[in-house]
Amino acid sequence: MAGTTEARVYRRLAAVLAVADGQPLGAAARRARADRTTVARWVDQYLRAHDAAALADAPRGGRPRLRGLTDRRLERVVAADPRALGYQTATWTAPLLAAHCAERFRCAVSARTVRRRLHALGYRWKRPRYTYAHRAPHLPQKKGLSSAA
Repeated sequence: MAGTTEARVYRRLAAVLAVADGQPLGAAARRARADRTTVARWVDQYLRAHDAAALADAPRGGRPRLRGLTDRRLERVVAADPRALGYQTATWTAPLLAAHCAERFRCAVSARTVRRRLHALGYRWKRPRYTYAHRAPHLPQKKGLSSAA
């Protein structure tokens, strides 16, 4: 029991140990907050292998992790100019990034997931500030100022 770090395995081992010490299945089940049949199954699993690892959680099904969209790939895409990739915008948005990554890396990812991953990477979204590259020479006249003043 000292070798495990998982609470579930510890609880299962404690129930098996209680049964091994002579406690009835019902008492061990109440103590472990489990059903009698569950404790009996834990005891059988342990007796078959004589190893605490037999009581560990088995891998479960579920939604697969996004293997195609790594943090490194996401950072590379964000660093690229969307216009260079054929988009008609100068800045990335979360829905645009999600669509681009789904097409480019063949992984379905939502805009919310993209936002969450970017936030975890330290990115913050701010509205872009547009500035003129150069000011028109006749701008003071447009503002009502004379060029002689």
